[in-house]
Amino acid sequence: MQLRVSASKMPARMSKILVLAGFSLVMFTAGLRGPTGLDAEQTLTPSWPQWRGPLASGVAPTGDPPTRWSETENVRWKVPVPGSGASTPIIWGDTIYLQTAVATGDLKPTQQNFTVDFQRTGESVYNGQAYVQSKQDQVFQVLAIDRATGSLRWSKTLRTEQPKEGRHPTNTYASASPSTDGTHIIAFFGSRGLYALTMKGDVVWEKDFGEMDTRNGWGEGASPALYQNRVIVTWDHEGTSFLAVLDKETGQELWRRERDEPTTWATPLIVPVGSRTQIITNGTKNIRGYDLESGEVLWQGPGLTFNSIPSPVFGDGIAYLTSGFSGSALLAVDLAKAQGTIAEGAGLLWRRDRDTPYVASPLLYQGSLYLFKHLSGIMTVLDARTGETQFGPSRLSDVPDLYASPVAAAGRIYVASRDGAVVVLKHGRTPETVAVNRLDDGFDASPAIVGDELYLRGRKSLYRISVK
Repeated sequence: MQLRVSASKMPARMSKILVLAGFSLVMFTAGLRGPTGLDAEQTLTPSWPQWRGPLASGVAPTGDPPTRWSETENVRWKVPVPGSGASTPIIWGDTIYLQTAVATGDLKPTQQNFTVDFQRTGESVYNGQAYVQSKQDQVFQVLAIDRATGSLRWSKTLRTEQPKEGRHPTNTYASASPSTDGTHIIAFFGSRGLYALTMKGDVVWEKDFGEMDTRNGWGEGASPALYQNRVIVTWDHEGTSFLAVLDKETGQELWRRERDEPTTWATPLIVPVGSRTQIITNGTKNIRGYDLESGEVLWQGPGLTFNSIPSPVFGDGIAYLTSGFSGSALLAVDLAKAQGTIAEGAGLLWRRDRDTPYVASPLLYQGSLYLFKHLSGIMTVLDARTGETQFGPSRLSDVPDLYASPVAAAGRIYVASRDGAVVVLKHGRTPETVAVNRLDDGFDASPAIVGDELYLRGRKSLYRISVK
């Protein structure tokens, strides 16, 4: 079944209603010290402060970007980005911050201890593309870009060295997204370190956790979470996995808990529940909720699939955890009831075992949960409270290959494809295609929305999409 095409734009009256609905959601979230750790004023100020946006759900509550653009229409500016990175740009005030890794110097022998044949032989691991060995130094940088003009304000090199491990052909050495609260920028390069910077790019502190050994040597990508005065890092790999919480001001490690988990690439979600704040984590063996202050495991439930990548989302008291490699798993956890070992009827509200995403995180928008099956544009929309199917599964023919996570604003869903297409859908019981926009790039990094501006980080360039 194909989605219907509608050329109509969202009526102004409806946009206002949706903005008010977004305002109500923000106030509800902020009243609980919501999943961003920002206060109400900070959350309502147009920004995209972290991976998955101001509500950690993929939603821009006051956003209203264009629905149509091309290389010659509604592109305010387009600037090349040095190196490579699949991390989402974050926006605070008049500045965009992003991470990148720039290859430099002569080729040199790899330092990797090979564990599987394709790492050595170069055989295909993804659509004819081979595993990439690390044979050069990489310059690991944070860039600050002027939001109005696209000009570079500053760049900060945090480390230059040759990674010990290679990477999946679709991964990069800068796949984790930074985060900010307006006073600090937290940048994470996995085995190349965790850093806190000032908004002007000065390093406040840094932390080295050692070397990761990821499954199949596919590289790293989980982003840290920033919540009030805490930085939360999930370090899941084929060695000793752990969860660590650090003091934002000093970088002091406050606690660390070992995790019996193989490699995951999911960013932890931080949610206040009653008098405690929980860290919600994906896992192949178990999903878990930890106490932010002590590290105590408050609850745990069934595991997801191997290669757990999509990040959890939260709304209306429910956390949603999912993955979709070599199987499908989606678990909806009622956090008010989750304690000890959870099961259906005891903290686990509902579960689903089909049509779940491999890489793209789910989008939670106005009571609906948007999922894209495996790596494809096959979309399913669920009622977030009950898990019942509202729409689909239905294929978006213009999205053959999907890594970027969908985002939402003003009653619309934005889905960016690896081949450069961005499909704009009208949210509703029967989603409709509003526009299909194509640019001369491909998108693995998830979009960011601030006000009436959409930011797209491609493999070559960063775009600002806006009418003016």
